[in-house]
Amino acid sequence: MRVWVRAALIRALKTMAQAAIGVLGTGAIGLMQADWANVLSISLMGGVLSLLTSIAGIPEVDDGSSLASIADSTK
Repeated sequence: MRVWVRAALIRALKTMAQAAIGVLGTGAIGLMQADWANVLSISLMGGVLSLLTSIAGIPEVDDGSSLASIADSTK
C-alpha cells in the first residue's frame, strides 16, 4: 500500500506541475502578471483528478493493479 501511495503522489505532483506550466504558457504574460490563484486552483484540480485516476491502477505498482486489489492482497 505504501508503494501505491508514493507512486500516486509522485504522479499527482507531476500532473500539477504540468498543469501549472500549461496555464502559465497560455497567457504569454510575465510572472508578475500571472493570476497565481488561478494557476494554483487549476494545478490542485489536476492533482485531485490524478489521484482519483490512480485509484483505478498505476502501471508502476503491481503491474497496474487497482487500489482495491492491492488492499485486498494485504489482508
